[in-house]
Amino acid sequence: MSTEGSGPDSAALVAGRRRGLAWGLLRPLLFRLDPERAHGIAMALAAGWSKRFSGRLAASDPARAPSLQVRAMGLSFPNPIGLAAGLDKDARAVPLWQRLGFGFVEVGTVTALPQVGNPRPRLFRLPRDQALVNRMGFNNAGAEAMAVRLARLRDRDLLQVPLGVNLGKSKVTPPAQAANDYQRSSALLAELADYLVVNISSPNTPGLRDLQTVGQVRALMDAVQAPNQRLRQPRPVLLKLAPDLADSDAIDCAQAAIAAGCAGLILTNTTIRFEGLSESTAAMSGGLSGRPLFTRSTALLALVREALGPDPVLIGTGGILSPDDIAAKRAAGADLVQLYTGLIYGGPGLIRRLLSAPEVCWQ
Repeated sequence: MSTEGSGPDSAALVAGRRRGLAWGLLRPLLFRLDPERAHGIAMALAAGWSKRFSGRLAASDPARAPSLQVRAMGLSFPNPIGLAAGLDKDARAVPLWQRLGFGFVEVGTVTALPQVGNPRPRLFRLPRDQALVNRMGFNNAGAEAMAVRLARLRDRDLLQVPLGVNLGKSKVTPPAQAANDYQRSSALLAELADYLVVNISSPNTPGLRDLQTVGQVRALMDAVQAPNQRLRQPRPVLLKLAPDLADSDAIDCAQAAIAAGCAGLILTNTTIRFEGLSESTAAMSGGLSGRPLFTRSTALLALVREALGPDPVLIGTGGILSPDDIAAKRAAGADLVQLYTGLIYGGPGLIRRLLSAPEVCWQ
């Protein structure tokens, strides 16, 4: 007869098995619901949990193992796996993400002005492809509301992981005024974040991807950095690019961002290319995420790393569902990685399963 040990590693293993069992029972029920309704239920539960519990992890927790720690952008990351922007747009459940084992959390995309997003239906599952299609349109409560929520979170002194804030353009703001829009969000949120992300790569806000030019990148970075540089400790700023850019255009934008003071880039956002899928995408539009994104996002990551050299921080995201995926992102030049769609398919125990794999040891 075998028995479980009593140490922290054994406790985490038992908890992980319980989460896996619970997810195995819950997933079929959630997947019968409309995707956005299921997302709303899950976020309500996550937000409720986060109001009651701290989400703090013991120093001995496997998600905080010394072999997993990464130092980047002047920040200490307990491990290299982060939550990508898009899941928690209004920073409602940060303690839970920390508790699940994420080494950093990125909230948003948040816009200067509150907005309801695009008409429904706007979120679709492609289970056979392990993918999602979304045309949410940056639905969020706005930068002022997020500032209040993040201030409360900081007042609770719960965070043990770096917190990123992903900034987007308000839909009603004309492209000619985009820099002012991003600057307003930066002024409200920079001091409450550990790092900022300038998102100009979502396909779901008209004209947003048109900002992926050298001139626009320089203007946006100058605008975001203006209030940021007035802080006693300015925050690192990253640029998030689309996988659908031509290689040369992506490299030009990346080099412009670094020249304008960016600490690095996130590669990549969702794609508008739906080729090679197992399931029909008729009547769908928006951004495709998950497994089909992996190859292109990883290839572009490698190209940008080669062009920029070793110093800028690159965060690899797009299609991560397994330890091998993380190893491939690292081999392509990633300092850190993020996932979102993988969590939808793999469930809340996915992060700890990934962290237990030798491929994820960053030392």
